Amino acid sequence: MKNIIYILSFLGTLSLVHAQERVLISKEEVLTKVRENNNTLKMSQQDVLAAKGDFNQSNAVILPNISVSHTAIATTNPLMAFGSKLNQEILTQADFDPLLLNNPSQIEDYATRIIVQQPLVNLDGIFQRKAAKAKLNAVELKADRTNDYMDLEVEKTYMQLQLAYKSVKVLEEAKKAALENRRLADNSFKQGYLQKSDVLAVEVRLTEIDNQLQYAKSNIHNVSNYLSVLMNDNSYAVLQPSDSLTLVVSDIYTEGLPENRKDLQAMSLSSEAYQQMYRADKMSFLPSLNAFGTYELHDDQVFQGNANGYLIGAELKWNIFEGSNRFGKVQKSRAEFEKSKLEMHQYKAESLVELNRAVRLLQDAKNNLELTSLALQQSEESLRIRTNRFKQGLEKTTDLLNTETQFSQKRLEYYTTIFNYNYALAYVKFLTKE
Repeated sequence: MKNIIYILSFLGTLSLVHAQERVLISKEEVLTKVRENNNTLKMSQQDVLAAKGDFNQSNAVILPNISVSHTAIATTNPLMAFGSKLNQEILTQADFDPLLLNNPSQIEDYATRIIVQQPLVNLDGIFQRKAAKAKLNAVELKADRTNDYMDLEVEKTYMQLQLAYKSVKVLEEAKKAALENRRLADNSFKQGYLQKSDVLAVEVRLTEIDNQLQYAKSNIHNVSNYLSVLMNDNSYAVLQPSDSLTLVVSDIYTEGLPENRKDLQAMSLSSEAYQQMYRADKMSFLPSLNAFGTYELHDDQVFQGNANGYLIGAELKWNIFEGSNRFGKVQKSRAEFEKSKLEMHQYKAESLVELNRAVRLLQDAKNNLELTSLALQQSEESLRIRTNRFKQGLEKTTDLLNTETQFSQKRLEYYTTIFNYNYALAYVKFLTKE
């Protein structure tokens, strides 16, 4: 029984170790997998295909409609029987006998028809096609902008993973220092130089670091899982960045909101699509001109067609009044067009505000980076001095612990500021990318 318990414990330990295995990955690898497998990007591509389908449907306004049918009938109806013989070109003088005309015998007719309908002038359809084209271009630009956004999301999440590992490293080093302080405190306590309360304070500090370290390690799992979702990877492995979090140095110049930014172009094209639909609804009041043609094969045997004939013509059709249906459609499409213009204006205004906010955040992050860097240097020097004095018995335990806590906090703040600056820089580039 004990052997079974040992085996189960050993297997459980192996599974736990396996679950904690870390997969080394670079930002380029993440970007490649996201671009290939991300579900959001795949959905945006399906939106493009759907818009292409709508546009291809509009080809009906310029391309012919061709259909082929084969019909078989058997009839004793006087009119149909006479017409079928006429179509089969088998009508004789005897068929004009009134008795045969009124009471014909059953006749079979097998007809093959080829029908062609060709639009000539359909102004509403032309504007509908223009609307579909504008919508397709807008959706394509929106998909491109989605790609750019996913690149930014990967950039941010990958840096979050780097920051999480930096935090773990800082806390592990703080834990080593805390363990050393506990050793020194225990020795001093045994020698009667410290009180029990000082030793307990060191223990409390060590417990705090363990707690923070556990949260930092959990954050690695959380960020790794989100990266797996972005890459559409169901393994949900614990990921480790191949490079460390470093400051990105880049000059960026903003000259206001770029008019050629893809999402802004998409909004403009979307408004254009509504405008073309409004025009199409107005054009529905005008007549349409269509050509048509029919070629028929008739026989009393299936799939033969010894007799044939054709019919060609054109139709000018004008629906003068359809209740209030067309008036309502025009009213609705005009309202949608006006709404799209307001939405575009609002979106541009919000985008400009967001860009200005991002630029200010970048400048604030830059200033904060200089301050946290200086504070980190000062805190490190203060910790070095107090540690030396503590070893010599010239420093209080509480002062050393406070300085050590402050140094760990400053290190974490410094790396967090690097993340904030790098992300602010990447976000401004995203907002100004055309």
